[in-house]
Amino acid sequence: MRSIRPRNLRRQHVRLISSGIASATSSTAPPTVTPITSLLIANRGEIALRINRTAERLGIQTTTLYTDPDASSQHAACSPHSIGLGAANGYLDGERILSLAKQRGIKALHPGYGFLSENSRFAARCAEEGIIFAMEDMGNKARSKEIMTKAGVPCVPGYHGSDQGEAELLAHAKEVKFPVLLKSVKGGGGKGMRIVLREDEFVQQLKSARAEARASFGEGGEVMLVEKYIVRPRHVEVQVFADRHGGCVALGERDCSVQRRHQKILEESPAPLLDDATRLDLWDKARTAALAVGYVGAGTVEFILDKDSGDFYFMEMNTRLQVEHPVSEMVTGTDLVEWQFRVAAGERLPLTQTEIVDRIAQRGAAVEARIYAESPERGFMPDSGKLVHISTPATSEDVRIDAGFVQGDTVTEAYDGMIAKLIVRGDDRETAIRRLLSALEKYEVVGLSTNIEFLKRLCRSPAFIEGDVETGFIDKWRAELFDPLAIEPEVYVQAALGLYNAKAAETAGPHGASLGFGQDLSEERKFTFRAPETEPAFEGGGQVVTVTITQKGHQLFDARVWRKNQEDEVYEGLVSSTTATTPNSISSDVVRGTTRLETFFPQTRIASTVVQDESSNDKIFVFQRGVKTELALLEPGWYEKALGLKEAKASVAAPMPCKVLKNEVKEGDRVTKGTPLVVIESMKMETVIRSPQDGVIKKLAHKEGDKCKAGTVLVVFEDEGQSAE
Repeated sequence: MRSIRPRNLRRQHVRLISSGIASATSSTAPPTVTPITSLLIANRGEIALRINRTAERLGIQTTTLYTDPDASSQHAACSPHSIGLGAANGYLDGERILSLAKQRGIKALHPGYGFLSENSRFAARCAEEGIIFAMEDMGNKARSKEIMTKAGVPCVPGYHGSDQGEAELLAHAKEVKFPVLLKSVKGGGGKGMRIVLREDEFVQQLKSARAEARASFGEGGEVMLVEKYIVRPRHVEVQVFADRHGGCVALGERDCSVQRRHQKILEESPAPLLDDATRLDLWDKARTAALAVGYVGAGTVEFILDKDSGDFYFMEMNTRLQVEHPVSEMVTGTDLVEWQFRVAAGERLPLTQTEIVDRIAQRGAAVEARIYAESPERGFMPDSGKLVHISTPATSEDVRIDAGFVQGDTVTEAYDGMIAKLIVRGDDRETAIRRLLSALEKYEVVGLSTNIEFLKRLCRSPAFIEGDVETGFIDKWRAELFDPLAIEPEVYVQAALGLYNAKAAETAGPHGASLGFGQDLSEERKFTFRAPETEPAFEGGGQVVTVTITQKGHQLFDARVWRKNQEDEVYEGLVSSTTATTPNSISSDVVRGTTRLETFFPQTRIASTVVQDESSNDKIFVFQRGVKTELALLEPGWYEKALGLKEAKASVAAPMPCKVLKNEVKEGDRVTKGTPLVVIESMKMETVIRSPQDGVIKKLAHKEGDKCKAGTVLVVFEDEGQSAE
């Protein structure tokens, strides 16, 4: 395959905005045609794997970077060469990355979707070293609004100036009128962003937003914008691409309205319930925005669309290829990373606007779901840990998975917790949603909490199916999305049969038969489970369920399910066959095994996967009929206690690996349930840990700045009956 060759790479292009790919040239020699034959990928995870995939197809040799937490990651091993950067913040060390690129004679640098991709200081250093990578104007969100206003693109009312004192910003917020939105000029991914509903909470929210922005974006991240907060907004963005020959196209729009903590969960294209006139106007305004600054490369122009008025406003321009770009690729039949390489090499855009319109009309709709390590039922609290079991849906032309982790990998708290992206296409939106749900139902993940079950419920939501979306969608439909679901008794039976057969497999004879078979088949085995706290039949904690299994013959069983205050479920003559899979070497230290079984119940056949995770208090996971159920296998001593005895909590523990930012109480303080106790940071997000009960603080176990593992005690309460003295 021919080399991708940049043309006319002159220094005056330094003031152009080049997204996602920087080509190296000499800073002193006259411009020459230099082949892009090698590429440094300055990012991690699925981002690096995604870029590497296209680069390899184009015959470009790649080198990836990794930090200590990522030393055994997939992206560190995906390329012929990889370079260690040390500590977790190494991806932000622009000087070292530039030095490594020069030392190894690497011809191009791709900063991915985040980290350095919109860092104007790094862009300036690239220019000094002869690397065309500059986004000084649109990379700064305050400056971008000035440019858009001059170009006639409507902007959200707000303050984007240099007055950054608390009192000055509050005064500007009053002029805009509450509610207002605070966000960093370097913001992205919801980091450093806060909705302020009232004047009396402005200063506290400002401090919190600034602290988070500094942690996420470094120096300068604390500079804030104040904007009018639109009560019922939709988040609609347009993918644009421009070349060095004056060409600029829009590759459709994406609706990213379904969000939590200002971060996207689902993205789709085309945007639902958007009339053609508004759609074409958005495309036109997006191209105007790009042309106004002589933009070159891939970019995303983001708009807020007011559901009440139908008006839309320019929000910001992301001068890079974004995480959700596969949605646009699906509906246009393109590879946008390849476009980045070709445009950086000086080539013209591969398609005209007319050709893109024709493709979008033919290719239907696409939806992307972000699969995160988090607990939606606990306020989308991030999680981390080892992926001890993963099974994914089959991929095809219409089902795509971009993933940075495989079974045995560890999702660290040092970075964003996205495990994978699932992207599907259909001839229309309804088909795409059904296909997305079907793919999600085939996902199996054990080892940490994920949002997969939540995504399934989103796909079943009537409001989402109808396209009635807005950024407050989750809060608006909270009951529907979070109400607990009853667990079918067959789930408990399959869990017990899976454990029974796994145990039998451990003691199997030379021909695979149980050593006890043919002796006393009437002996019962009891398994006691506790259901999740979300199970509705037992308030205040998971319901306790006992399952009795009796083997009657080869693959023939009787089962009885006992649940408190409910009639026993009795199953006779169940035919159940199993295939016990031996865990792979990576995960054998934390997983006893995975059992796939098929059982014929009266009038129905049920196939299940049962996974026992010994690393988490003997948790049992059952994947059945497209639903994941988490159960705790109780030891005999737990049984009576679990039936209803309640113990006052003596301490509060860290729910995830974290750093303590602030202790909100003092030893000896009397607190009530819900009182803020500790502010922690994990995955660059702040979380407030609140008191689960009334009581007196006996001890604060950690000071500000301490790093804690999941389960580490943070606060200890006085024993009942003791005083603070």
